[in-house]
Formats: sequence, C-alpha cells, structure tokens
Amino acid sequence: MNKMKVLTMLFLLFISIKAFGQNQNLSNGNVFDGEPYLAINPNNDQHIVVAWLGWINFSNQFKIKVKTSYDGGLTWSAASELPHTVNGYSSADPSVAFNYAGDVFVCYIDFTGTTPPVTGGVYLCKSIDGGLTFNSPIEVINTSYDGTKWPIDRPWLVIDNSTGPYQGNIYVTSMNLNRTNAPFNPYLSVSNDGGNTFITSYLDTTGWLAGSLNPLPMCSPTISSSGVFYGAYPSYVLSQSFYSQAFLVKSINGGLSFTHSTLITSNPPSNIGDYPLAKKGPLLISNPSNSSHLAYVFLSAVNEDLDVFLTETTNAGTTWTTPTRINDDPLGNNRMQDLLWADFDTDGDLIISWRDRRNGTDSSYQTPSEIWASFRNKDSMQFEPNFQITSQTIAYDTILESAGNDFMCIKIQNDTLSATWGDTRDGKLNIWFQRLTTNGTVLSVQQISSEDIPFIFVYPNPTSSLLFVESENLKGISVYDLNGQEIISKQNNISEYKIEINMENYPTGTYIINVETIKGTFTNKIIKQ
Repeated sequence: MNKMKVLTMLFLLFISIKAFGQNQNLSNGNVFDGEPYLAINPNNDQHIVVAWLGWINFSNQFKIKVKTSYDGGLTWSAASELPHTVNGYSSADPSVAFNYAGDVFVCYIDFTGTTPPVTGGVYLCKSIDGGLTFNSPIEVINTSYDGTKWPIDRPWLVIDNSTGPYQGNIYVTSMNLNRTNAPFNPYLSVSNDGGNTFITSYLDTTGWLAGSLNPLPMCSPTISSSGVFYGAYPSYVLSQSFYSQAFLVKSINGGLSFTHSTLITSNPPSNIGDYPLAKKGPLLISNPSNSSHLAYVFLSAVNEDLDVFLTETTNAGTTWTTPTRINDDPLGNNRMQDLLWADFDTDGDLIISWRDRRNGTDSSYQTPSEIWASFRNKDSMQFEPNFQITSQTIAYDTILESAGNDFMCIKIQNDTLSATWGDTRDGKLNIWFQRLTTNGTVLSVQQISSEDIPFIFVYPNPTSSLLFVESENLKGISVYDLNGQEIISKQNNISEYKIEINMENYPTGTYIINVETIKGTFTNKIIKQ
C-alpha cells in the first residue's frame, strides 16, 4: 500500500457529506473506507458480518472495522476495530469466514507499510459472540518467514466446514509484498487447532512455479463440500509455457501435500496488461451441492475490451469448460469491466458481480461506473440477463486509483443476495451494502445509521435476572439468542427512558440485544450468568 499517495488523497477528501441513495452506507467514514469483505453464518442467513479497511487518523493510519447484523442487514451493530499488534502499525486486506459452529474469524495484515525495513505480519482474530467483539490477534505468518520476500500480502481466509476429517481447519493464502525479490511465490498457512498455531508452505513447486515475471502470484482458495482444499494462482514461466497460465493446486489431506494441474492458458494472450489501473483479482469458488464442481471467474481482453469470464469443472479440475463471457453489454463497445466477485448458493445457484462501465463515457478506467451482476439457476446452463445492483451511476474519483479498493464481495444464500462494495458517490470512499433478490429486486433500502451512537446504558451486564436499558428517545428493544431467534421484544409505549427485562428464566450464555431509538437501532451483547 502506497501510504503517501493515500494520505494525499485523504487530505483532498476530508469533507463530511451526508450519504444518500437507495443503497446502504455501511461505513459512514469521513475520509476513506475500502476492501470490504462479507460473510454469512451458515447456520443463520440473517446473521451477516462485514469487515473493511477504515481510516482512523494520521498517526494510526488504518484499522480493520467490523459490523454485524442479525436481521439480514436491516440494522447493524456499532463498528468494532481490530487492534494493531504494534503501536504505529497500519492494517489492510481483511477477509472474513464463519466456522461450522458459528464463530467468526477475521484475517488481516498489520504492518509498518511497504518502505523498508518492513515488519509485521498476517493475523487472525476470533469472535465467539457473532462478530461484536474479538479475541486478541494471533500471528499467521510474519515478514521474516521467507527472507526479505515479506510473504504477507493479500491474505485470503477459508475454513473447512465439511463433515470430513479436516473439519475446522483454517487456511490462509498470501503472496510476496516485496515486488523486487524474485522469484515470487504463493504461500499457504494452515491451522488444525482452531487458529491457535499455523504451519506455512509454498503452494508452487518445480514444474508448477509462479515464476519471476509476474510479481503478484495471488492464490484464490476454496474448500469443497467434501473438505478438499483447492487454490488457483497465476504463472508466467517460459520454460513451462510461452503463455501466461493459471494453475490449480489441490490437497486432500489438510494441506500436508499437494497435486497440481493446469486450469487455464492464455492462448492467445488476453492483453490484460493493457489495463494497469483495473482491479484484476480472479476468484475460485466451489459448489456446496457438488464437491467436484469448481468455478473460476477472471478478467480477459480477448475481445478487445476487458470482460468478465467464467470457466468451470465438474470433475474436480481434470477438465475445464471453454470460458464464457458473463457481462452482456455489446462486444467491442469500448468499455471495460473489473472488480469481480462470485458465490454459489447451497443448492448450486451461481451469482457473479463486477464493476461495470457500459454506461460510462469512454474506454478508460477513469469513467463513471455501476455494480452489476448476473445470475444462473442451478437447473440452467444459461445466465439470466445482467442487472444493476447500485442505485445510481457513480462518477469517477481519483481515489479509486489508490491501494485499498481492490475488491468487492457478494454472497447468495436461500436465493437472496447480499453485496458490499466501495464507491465515491458522496465525495469520499465509503462501504455500501445492498440486499436483493436474484433478479435485482431490492429487499433492503434503509440507510445504515451513523456511528455517532446516542447515550445507551445496559445494566447490570452480566446479569443473573433483571436487566435495564436506558436511552434518550428509547423506542423499544429486542433480545436474540446466538441462533438469531428473537426471545424478548418490548416497545416503549409510555415515553419512558428505561425498559426492564427479566432474563431469569433463560439459560446462561451470550445474547444479542437490539436497542431502537429515534437515531437508529444499535446492537450489543449481554451475558446471562
């Protein structure tokens, strides 16, 4: 991350403007928020967690912020901040995953920045209360693991939620932060003890090297429903092929050993290098309903414009389909796409999203854009017509050329889409959220309230019986268990500032309370002793 460039942009953007529009402003930051990542609880599709890179101040730079919703994105908790491991460090690149038990994990970089000497590492934080609070960070890998290659860039987190022998294994992929110390490598760090310790190895090997010509060997990981680890990483090694390639790496034994195969070869070349500002990260995903079905989504300029493509395998990577173009704007219309993401539903439905410029004014990166998507039903071979997710066209802003806004995220569960991305519609880079159906019908239109939380007092907490909630302009409360089941609901019908709750007959443990005021609904946890 280029700190000086980002800081310059921050000064220019340091103006607070109220958010507007149909999509929900999730972060409400005053300056710069980027790199959003969204995860949904596999046991409760109303439980959503979003993490992003949030600007704090000029001494701390950036921290990872996290918000949680227990009602499908209608209301959100106050943002929590994941700590720096060393005072003065800056954070970046969050990814989020639930395990099979419903615990939340956030993986992120915490480091000095890219100016040598570089110190820091990749860290993992765990939440046992659904994403409201997190344990202290645990080191996954640090900058000194592989000499001066600094193997901590762009960590991706996946967790084995299968019923197989490696259930609960945590996998984190990363790549070299040092772009001048070839050869470059993708790395895999594996934990089989719930994230307490990690063992790291190379993902590339002789004959399947990432090489020295591409300094960004990012590996996109996924876990099949049978517990097999897969990863896809790029390669450009002339002794292996005259063309750039993507390799598939596979482990059936929890990361102890790997097999490799060719996923795709760019023949003819895709000319993707002609778009230096585009956010080009590809994505590998697995179908929960078919352990042999993988999908690889990537960008290619084979048709003279940068387009979104999909190739698939239904035999665990032995063969792959001819790539299919996903964006349905006219071929050769002089418009580029980027910032892709994709997800399978539990029954095999597929959603693919990206930043689209079909309504822009020219062929460049620096033109107005929207977020679009395309849906394919599990019983169909064809994608339905593209539809727009963002509620308006977003004018281009130079902040989008900086590090910190390289990905968006979309998830599909029970035929409902949840999407999050960064855009600059209000003069600053904020994180936006939308919940909608697979044909683009909007389900959630409320704007997320500001992080300026009114006076709310919940006491005693922990409690063995009675609990009191006090706040100005108090409208009501709802209490949920960690499965998302509402157990108590009370409205304030007599204009009092206090509501009494009796928890005496409920089991000991952690609960979630939503406190509704005229300024919005705010979420916190309560402990029943």
